[in-house]
Amino acid sequence: MKRSLLFAALLTACSASPQVADELPKAQESESVHVKVIGVNDFHGHLEGPSGKVKIDGEAIEAGGAAYLAQRISDIKKFHPNTVVVGAGDMIGASPLISALFQDEPAIEALNEAGMDINAVGNHEFDEGVEELMRIAKGGCHPTHGCFAESEYGGAKFEMLAANVTWKSDGKTIFPAYSIREFEGVKVGFIGLTLEGTPSIVDPSGIKDVDFGDEAEAINKATEELKAAGVKAIVVLIHEGGRPAATDHPDDCTEISGPILEIVKNTDKEVDVFVTGHTHQPYICTIDDRLVTSAKSYGQVISEIDLQVDRKTQDVVSKTARNIIIDRTGEEHAATLAVVEKYRPIVEPMANRPIGQVTADVLRTTDENGESPLGRLIADVQLDATSSTDLGGAQIAFMNPGGIRADLLHAPEGGVPGEVTFAQAHTIQPFSNSLITMTLSGKQLHQLLEQQWLDQSRPRLLQVSKGFEYTWSESAAAGSKVDPKTMKLNGKVIDPAANYRVTVNSFIAVGGDGFTVLVDGTDQLGGPIDLDAFVSYFGKKSPVEPPTKKRITRKP
Repeated sequence: MKRSLLFAALLTACSASPQVADELPKAQESESVHVKVIGVNDFHGHLEGPSGKVKIDGEAIEAGGAAYLAQRISDIKKFHPNTVVVGAGDMIGASPLISALFQDEPAIEALNEAGMDINAVGNHEFDEGVEELMRIAKGGCHPTHGCFAESEYGGAKFEMLAANVTWKSDGKTIFPAYSIREFEGVKVGFIGLTLEGTPSIVDPSGIKDVDFGDEAEAINKATEELKAAGVKAIVVLIHEGGRPAATDHPDDCTEISGPILEIVKNTDKEVDVFVTGHTHQPYICTIDDRLVTSAKSYGQVISEIDLQVDRKTQDVVSKTARNIIIDRTGEEHAATLAVVEKYRPIVEPMANRPIGQVTADVLRTTDENGESPLGRLIADVQLDATSSTDLGGAQIAFMNPGGIRADLLHAPEGGVPGEVTFAQAHTIQPFSNSLITMTLSGKQLHQLLEQQWLDQSRPRLLQVSKGFEYTWSESAAAGSKVDPKTMKLNGKVIDPAANYRVTVNSFIAVGGDGFTVLVDGTDQLGGPIDLDAFVSYFGKKSPVEPPTKKRITRKP
């Protein structure tokens, strides 16, 4: 769909939507105020947009890019002065090189220019700890790396919210729990928070001074305070979400599942809208009579939410939403583009450096057993990097699937077919985790595999290196998913009493993603950064073929 068609549709919606004040009868026009909320989630510093496409009714569309996103926001604001731009977390972290190389300062600068007003913290805002998040929010040069640009970094011009993240020292929230905005005499409250499970998916050392509370409890507490202040129109910005059964249309909500359902149902009915994130899925839903939205990820989609707020009751009398794809045609927002162009020439020589070749696409999409070609490859890379005796003597390597952030494409947009660049490698593994090799007993290996199902609604199946294999049961109870007799290394059954050298990244080595058994690993030896291992592997092994042999088997 071309931008001209999308923009025409936008103009049509502006003139035809029942929520637009110009079309309302005179009596109703004076009784309510039209407020527009633009929702963004999981931007992850994608200033130039991802290489993947968004599907809409079977058509794949190139989408995303901060300057295109900002221009669409600007276009909407021209017609709707009562507009607030909000984020549902993960604006930074797990970012491409153009943002990550500069501690994600470029992402914040771009969002400033795009007109972001409020953002709820997500788990990735905590990737480098609370202190760094405070610097990102408030400004100042990095304590180790110094200043990246000609002038000192100024911080976020938008509000950060964290209703369920509190200091252990005094119980106060690290950022405000909510923000109140006023439009033509009506007040709208915005509550922001991250998922309670954030500690299990970030480095524990950076969040040791804070607690993460129950989402619904935090929302209800903030809602009571807002109601006491006379605010009845309430929007929650939450970094937690759901997964629809189908995603062929950005507004689809078919058979949605996930944590957001229970969170919504357990919150005060005064909450009208939930702007959600974390799952990277696009949807527009009605759950428990509340409007629930998500705008995919990487700035490829925005949620356009229309509220009518009654002047007398101060409550929302109607609410609708739609998701709009940010296609890469038409104008780019000049000020936001200037941010991109400030950093692009600095990073391009490093980003465009070839590291090797690949023979075909290596995708991170998992099969019915829970493994992916890219997961296998990364596990193999990490085994290769630590298998020699002086580097750890690893026999098995495991890779957490959440650490794999993009596909490795044979012919990415604008690239040379078959050539793999440093930028591609960094986009796939952007966290700069070091590799840790440790000793685990066969019994501990079994515990590790069982911990993949600690969260039954969202199991995290580790990707495994060549030579290791096992079978898991779909119907078995948690704690008994894996039959130890099926666990084999080079064809030999794992001995529960024997010791094995195992390599993982530093994130899960300290219990990240719930793999707490790894904390008990002995004789730990630090190795190279995961990205460096990936680059080195391609330098030695190119052209690299996607690993096809299955290592994990699922049975009913």
